[in-house]
Amino acid sequence: MVNKSLILIVDDKPQNLQFLGKLLSNDGYEVAMAQSGVQALTFVKSEFPDLILLDVMMPEMDGYEVCEKLKAEFPTHNIPVIFLTAKSDAQDIVKGFDVGGVDYVTKPFHSAELLARIKTHIELKTLRGLLPMCSHCKKIRDDKGFWNDVDRYFEAHSHLTFTHGICPACMDELYKGYDWYKKRKRSDTEE
Repeated sequence: MVNKSLILIVDDKPQNLQFLGKLLSNDGYEVAMAQSGVQALTFVKSEFPDLILLDVMMPEMDGYEVCEKLKAEFPTHNIPVIFLTAKSDAQDIVKGFDVGGVDYVTKPFHSAELLARIKTHIELKTLRGLLPMCSHCKKIRDDKGFWNDVDRYFEAHSHLTFTHGICPACMDELYKGYDWYKKRKRSDTEE
């Protein structure tokens, strides 16, 4: 089963948070909200959202500065950030990408387009970056620092479902001493 993706919405206007929160939860996402850049940076110290929707124009710390701080730290540097703002000048959009944003959506926006962009970036997130793997047991470390079996990790972070079998080399190694296996192996080669 695929876990619900967690999206952090950062906007200083409560009505924007409420609208986006409802839109995203209705589309099956888990939602967290922050009304400032400081709240967002505090949130990501304990939770790792799959994606951040970030307003640019906020008091104290603007969205560009928040994004720069996220991209300067491990492990938050791998969280995709989509700027969602009324700032639509070309230099603002370019600055959004320069500080590490993966997308830039201007307000007012079309809900279906925003949802499509979010879905795309969440799916791409599983294909980006380094994936730490234990060289001995082959477990994978997730964004929260927990070690998972490879199949469990991919089932939780993608639309994959694993089936299990055994390859011929492992079959030889595991069952070569068993009579039933030797007989089967002989009959396979005789055919």
